[in-house]
Amino acid sequence: MKIGIVLYPTYGGSGVVATELGKALAKKGHQVHFISYSMPARLSHFMENIVYHEVGVANYPLFDYPPYESALAGKIVDVVRFEKLDVLHVHYAIPHASAGYMAKQILKQTGQDIPIVTTLHGTDITIVGKDASLKPVVEFSINQSDAVTTVSKSLRSQTYENFNVGNQTIEVIPNFIDTSRFVSMDKLHFKKAIAPNGEKLILHTSNFRKVKRIQDIITAFQLVVEQIPSKLLLIGDGPERQSMEQLARELKICENVRFLGKQDAIDELLSIADVFVLASERESFGLAALESIAAGVPIVTSNAGGLPELNIDGETGFLFDVGNVNQLSQVLTNLLSDENLMGSMSRNAYLHAQNFSLESIIPQYEKVYESVMLKEPV
Repeated sequence: MKIGIVLYPTYGGSGVVATELGKALAKKGHQVHFISYSMPARLSHFMENIVYHEVGVANYPLFDYPPYESALAGKIVDVVRFEKLDVLHVHYAIPHASAGYMAKQILKQTGQDIPIVTTLHGTDITIVGKDASLKPVVEFSINQSDAVTTVSKSLRSQTYENFNVGNQTIEVIPNFIDTSRFVSMDKLHFKKAIAPNGEKLILHTSNFRKVKRIQDIITAFQLVVEQIPSKLLLIGDGPERQSMEQLARELKICENVRFLGKQDAIDELLSIADVFVLASERESFGLAALESIAAGVPIVTSNAGGLPELNIDGETGFLFDVGNVNQLSQVLTNLLSDENLMGSMSRNAYLHAQNFSLESIIPQYEKVYESVMLKEPV
C-alpha cells in the first residue's frame, strides 16, 4: 500500500506514535509518505520506503496567523495526486482531520477518492476539541472520516460522550512499542553512579505540564524517602520545571531529586529504575508507562483516562486516585520495601507489554486501511 501519514512532528505522544507506525509499515514493505511542517523528530535517519513532504506556509503581511490548515490541505492534494496514495491516515483531529476532508473534496473534482482514517490521541478530544469554537469542526471531521480509531477505550467513551458522532464506529487500537528496544541491559555501573549507597530509583518522564501533576510525585517522594533510601529521577522539560525545582528545594530533598532534562536514551535509564511513576490528571493512554513495563519496570500510576487499561492494579503495578499524595506515597513505599513483590510485578509488566508489541498492533491498522480502501465496515 501507499500510505500518507499526516502528523505533528514534535516529541508529543501523537507524533511519536504516528512516526513509529510509519516506520513499522515501511519495514513491512509499504510505501509511507509523511506530511508535516517539519521533519518528524523520530525520523532521524534515511529509511527505505519512507518519503517526507514538507508543508510550506506563505507568510503574507495580511495574515496575523499563517493559514496552516489550507496549506496542509493543498500539500495533501499534491501528494495524493502525484504519489497515487491508497489511503490517508491523519493523527490528531485538529487541524489534520479537517484538512484531510478539504483535500478529499478537492481530489473528488479530479476523479480521485482518497479514504481517510482519523486517529484521536487525547487532548484533541478532551481539551482542545471541546472548545466551543472548534467543536463543530472536530465533530464534522470525525463524522466525515472513512474510519476513526482511538488509543484507548476511555478516549473512545469520552468522544461518544462529548461529540455527536452519529453512526460513526470508533475502533480502539492501543498505542504500541518496539519491544526489542527494551532488552535487558547490564547498567549496574550506571546505577551505582547515581545511587552509590544502593538507594532505590524512582523514575518519571513527561513534558512537565500542569496536567502531569509532578508536584504530587515530588511531595509523595518526600514521604517515601523518610522511610526508604531512594532517589527520584525526573526526565523531561517544560513550563513546570522551574517551579518543581523550587518545590524540591522547599521540601529540602534536592540531594535526592535529579532533574535530568530531555533524554533520548530512555531505555538505558529504565534499565536502572526500580519503579516508574505517573500522576497525570488526564492521560488518554500513557506511552511513557508502556515503555516502562516493556523494560520490566513496575509502574505506579493515577487512575486517569486510559491508564487502568495499561496498568493492571496489583499485577503490573499499582493505581492511585488522582491528587491523593498520601495514597501515592504509601503504594510506593509498599512496593519499594518488598523485593519479592517488585520482582513479581517486573515479570508481569514485561509479559503484559507484549500485548502492545509492533507485531500485535500494526496488523490492526493494516486491516483498517484495507477496509476503507474496499469501502467495507471495519
